Amino acid sequence: MNTLLHPTYFPSISHFAAMIQAEKIVFEVEDNFQKQTNRNRTYIYSPNGIQLLNIPIKHSKQNHQKTKDVQIEPDFDWQKQHFKSLEAAYRSSPFFEYFEDDIQPLFVKKHKFLMDLNFEVLETLTKCLRLKLDFSTTTEYFHEVDSITTKDYRFLANGKKDNHVFDPYPQVFDDKHGFINNLSILDLLFNEGKFTIDYLKNQTLIKP
Repeated sequence: MNTLLHPTYFPSISHFAAMIQAEKIVFEVEDNFQKQTNRNRTYIYSPNGIQLLNIPIKHSKQNHQKTKDVQIEPDFDWQKQHFKSLEAAYRSSPFFEYFEDDIQPLFVKKHKFLMDLNFEVLETLTKCLRLKLDFSTTTEYFHEVDSITTKDYRFLANGKKDNHVFDPYPQVFDDKHGFINNLSILDLLFNEGKFTIDYLKNQTLIKP
């Protein structure tokens, strides 16, 4: 069975669990861009609690713009800001230094298109996890898909529609703010390291 997902920026734990548990992964690349979704944002656990990292994009004059055509706004130094935020959040985590050299180049290279960045993020994460994820991409957009052949997890790109609750694991600032659920996969990776894949395999996903 296919699992249909959007490519997102450092995907949420639910998003990554859906990929790990999928038989076949298909990424939606023919959709129209929607604001305020994880297509261009992710959430981490900062010293002050949950923190949003948002990629600025060039806004189109057209009413509808395909996500694959969305360009990153180069006039903001968002990459430096995002990496500094990750350092403040995870420098003292067990595995930040172990993965730092793999992830840091993503915050130096200048991508023109958001989707290219998201796919490179995925490639980097799978390298960190020593994981091989084969996937295909869509060739046209369908609002609804055949539930017999496809699990439609595209809603996971919209955090407001994602109601997953997962097993707690140790987090850097949980003594201050408690466990924060379903953050970016980076939170799990930096805190759990090699145990990340086992954790993802063992989480229960809501049926789409």
